[in-house]
Amino acid sequence: MASIWEYANPKKFIQTTDRLLPWMSVLAAVTLVVGLIWGFFFTPDDFRQGSTVKIIYLHVPAALMAINAWLMMLVASLVWIIRRHHVSALAARAAAPVGAVMTVIALATGAIWGQPMWGTWWAWDPRLTSFLILFLFYLGYMALWAAIENDDTAADLTSVLCLVGSVFALLSRYAVNFWNQGLHQGASLSVAPGERISMVYKLPLYVSMTGFALLFIALVFLRTQTEIRGRRMRALLARERMG
Repeated sequence: MASIWEYANPKKFIQTTDRLLPWMSVLAAVTLVVGLIWGFFFTPDDFRQGSTVKIIYLHVPAALMAINAWLMMLVASLVWIIRRHHVSALAARAAAPVGAVMTVIALATGAIWGQPMWGTWWAWDPRLTSFLILFLFYLGYMALWAAIENDDTAADLTSVLCLVGSVFALLSRYAVNFWNQGLHQGASLSVAPGERISMVYKLPLYVSMTGFALLFIALVFLRTQTEIRGRRMRALLARERMG
């Protein structure tokens, strides 16, 4: 465990991620290109949904990362509250815009899929509603960081907000299980009988999901580095003013 906390040192974190970022970026680009091209151009139309089924190669990975980004922010916020490691707070801050963009992609692709399937761009379905609320929490989280000048105070308050918003992250994931009357279909990937999708669609979906995950990690690494350097710059400027 001692080795894990070494990366809470900003210098150690930047040195390590500098080595990993090029590899992560290349792997993210390759898996995204392969997964999306495979899924959109080399899979057949579904006998019920037609070509609209192919939206899953954007929608499912984006929705998954939107939820997992918030859960990653939750873990980082808990580390900040318990251990007071600045890198964890800055990592949570760095992940928020990425998670927000993933949420927008998931909402937009869901609307594109829903219009021909449900006959409407939007329905107040439990999962859709909780996902929209999750997006509003993302906006609130970023706005709170921007509104407070003191980084430690901002980290404290945003950590509390992250704890509250985690309820909606979980609801976004399991709303279909909680409320059976929702329009939203069940999980695209499931071990439950009758909920499996064909391997023709599943394999490129796995590749696309891997690409989205690697892209998220690479962007969080990069943005966390930027946050660390920005914090150092603000500290230097504050010292110059005082001196």
